[in-house]
Amino acid sequence: MKRIKYLKTKLLYTLGYLACIAVLYSFSVPCVFQTLFSIPCPGCGMTRALRAALQLDFASAFAYHKMFWAVPVGYLYFLFDGRLFNNRRVDKIILISIGAGFIVDWLIKLCNVV
Repeated sequence: MKRIKYLKTKLLYTLGYLACIAVLYSFSVPCVFQTLFSIPCPGCGMTRALRAALQLDFASAFAYHKMFWAVPVGYLYFLFDGRLFNNRRVDKIILISIGAGFIVDWLIKLCNVV
């Protein structure tokens, strides 16, 4: 019973997050990071990438943001409390690799902007 309530809470968080994203997207709210600093943020292009991936256009998704595949993986980590595998070391390596991937992708974008 407690587990069901816990999963419902996570589902509510998910729906709230998706609602916020939908509102921001609907009103074409610009990226705050890019507005303040005049450079793309580490997540710039992610919305377009995920939209392309949902349409099964993976080449476009990869062109928009190389780390688009990390969103579903990160969501699984959210659902399973950061423990996707039985080995904590494997989980840590995957999460660090995702973080490093975002940083590398961001640095590449910055080099192309300057």
